[in-house]
Amino acid sequence: MTRRVVARALVYLSLTGAAAVVLLPLGVVLLTSLKSEREMADSGGALTLPDDPLNFSNYVTAFQDGRMLSAFGNTALILLFAIGGTVLIGSMTAYAIDRFAFRFKKLVVALFLVAALVPGVTTQVATFQIVNSFGMFDSLWAPILLYMGTDIVSIYIFLQFVRSIPISLDESARLEGANAFTIYRKIIFPLLKPAIATVVIVKGITVYNDFYIPFLYMPSEDLGVISTSLFRFRGPFAAHWETISAGTVLVILPTLIVFLFLQRFIYNGFMRGATR
Repeated sequence: MTRRVVARALVYLSLTGAAAVVLLPLGVVLLTSLKSEREMADSGGALTLPDDPLNFSNYVTAFQDGRMLSAFGNTALILLFAIGGTVLIGSMTAYAIDRFAFRFKKLVVALFLVAALVPGVTTQVATFQIVNSFGMFDSLWAPILLYMGTDIVSIYIFLQFVRSIPISLDESARLEGANAFTIYRKIIFPLLKPAIATVVIVKGITVYNDFYIPFLYMPSEDLGVISTSLFRFRGPFAAHWETISAGTVLVILPTLIVFLFLQRFIYNGFMRGATR
């Protein structure tokens, strides 16, 4: 009984600590976004309450001066093409690897694994030269193609789901005269809905929060996305932290709402893809 009480106390203590680690920075950002510039200069601490809890002027400044509307539009366009391409490429690749026999099949799968283990930063010089040689630098096509072509994890997610689909379905369709593409389009792809939901959510959050690729390949302010729009509030000597915090809250809200409503699809997708 004593061990059970101690174990339960440790579990709750660890959960409380983890919640504090996650919520404390968010609380600091929220409080900072409601403070004025004078309050930030005279503030006695990051957790001090603002004088006016309903001061939303920083949010207006962040939305207008940070060009958040165009940033959301550019981000939505990148998300649409990147996620759509990732789903098609990942599902087709997984279908080809699992259903077709070809030379060096094991080598191809091993190379995918090696590519997933190589840090992306180490290949950025060569990647930048390739993107620049195709004339895609400082355009929306650069991040779109990079997001579509560097997602090895989605291939493995789709591969686990394709392996769980009985091959007898393919054989029955072939007896009816269906070719490989028809089998993929009418049988395999519709049965991959849980995997598609998982990839869409995980990939969407990754693209939405990424800063490095848009900052490197789209330096123009007209092509800013939400992750780089906050960078406009930096200065040579200081930064407007109250405005940056307000913009950060605006950026966090969409992903937070999406995750809260769709989190069960993420967990169910990973669990179903991990078993056969």
